[in-house]
Amino acid sequence: MKNRLVAASLTLLFSAAANAQPASGISDDAVRIGLLLDMSSLYADITGTGSVTAAQMAIDDFGGKVLGKPIQLVYTDHQNKADIAANKAREWFDRDKVDAILDVAASGPALAVAPIAKEKNKIAVFSGPGSVRLTNDACSAVTVHYAYDTYALANSTARAVVAKGGDSWFFLTADYTFGSTLEKDATDVITSTGGKVIGAVRHPLNASDFSSFLLRAQSSGAKVVGLANAGGDTINAVKGAQEFKLTADGKQRLAGLLVYINDVNTLGLEAAQGMLLTTGFYWDRDDDTRKWARRFFEKTKKMPNMSQAGLYSSVMHYLKAVQASGTDETVAVMTKMKQTPINDFFAKNGRIREDGRMVHDMYLFEVKKPSESRYPWDYYKEVSVVPADKAFQPLSASTCPLVKK
Repeated sequence: MKNRLVAASLTLLFSAAANAQPASGISDDAVRIGLLLDMSSLYADITGTGSVTAAQMAIDDFGGKVLGKPIQLVYTDHQNKADIAANKAREWFDRDKVDAILDVAASGPALAVAPIAKEKNKIAVFSGPGSVRLTNDACSAVTVHYAYDTYALANSTARAVVAKGGDSWFFLTADYTFGSTLEKDATDVITSTGGKVIGAVRHPLNASDFSSFLLRAQSSGAKVVGLANAGGDTINAVKGAQEFKLTADGKQRLAGLLVYINDVNTLGLEAAQGMLLTTGFYWDRDDDTRKWARRFFEKTKKMPNMSQAGLYSSVMHYLKAVQASGTDETVAVMTKMKQTPINDFFAKNGRIREDGRMVHDMYLFEVKKPSESRYPWDYYKEVSVVPADKAFQPLSASTCPLVKK
């Protein structure tokens, strides 16, 4: 009987020890956040050092500590290569005790990181990539897609362009995951609203010469040339279209399906004027966006874009969840993140659904004419607000295995 009591006591002791958390609830005496970014290629202006600045601003605004432990930020350049992103994610989780990976610019790298986060039971929050696959077949209980996705962009921009008479399309599509997904999502919207897609051409990532692609678009006779690309590719495509006078006679127009304010700044209003675009954030939309954006500008000399503003918001939301949970343990933090509404300068009444999609209002803008711009970075005029339930793919259409049908 005595031996049984001793064994039972030891079992309880070992069980309690196994389940015990450090006094602060923080493992390894720090909360470590990792950013996987494009620091040197076609998305460097969209993410890069600007994203590092946005994340550090969130950490500093939070106070630099959570539950009495320091918040550490690490980042690296994945060079837009999925294998580099995957290897770094595994190294960070296994060796460097990173608690959460955020941003992960570009869809290919993000789709490579998502299963590793699931395997390691670590949080990954995506504000840089666009593929809707991240909340469909590639979803998991530990991943969140935060700022935007291809469905929201296509659903808002393509629908608006078709409604304005742009009912025939030809696509210039970046030949990788993001581009093909964006083209598909836009095609679904175009055909469902009475339009048609005449053709499409795939161009390599980081293309410098768009002349042959633009000639095919021009000869197609399509009313709209849809740019299913981003960053440097969008900039080069628009510059090429201007050189070929693609839109000069008014018979064709460009529709940028992912256009960042950085792109418009590089192109100039003369080249970008009249373009319709969808974004989740514009720095000059209201007092809250202006207040944060001006702080960002002081540090970078550029106004923030949607992904950078979304990254700040996601870092802050993650840290608040750690604080409220009393731990950096993945399940507890993710549960709190999904339970807590998001109300800040980036999103009002935002929330994370069971498929990992953070839903929030999106905005349809038109790029101003040069004569309409009143001051530096005054580039957009609002066309409409696209409510969250209209902007993003409904749960009923999701293929995420976590969604209850």
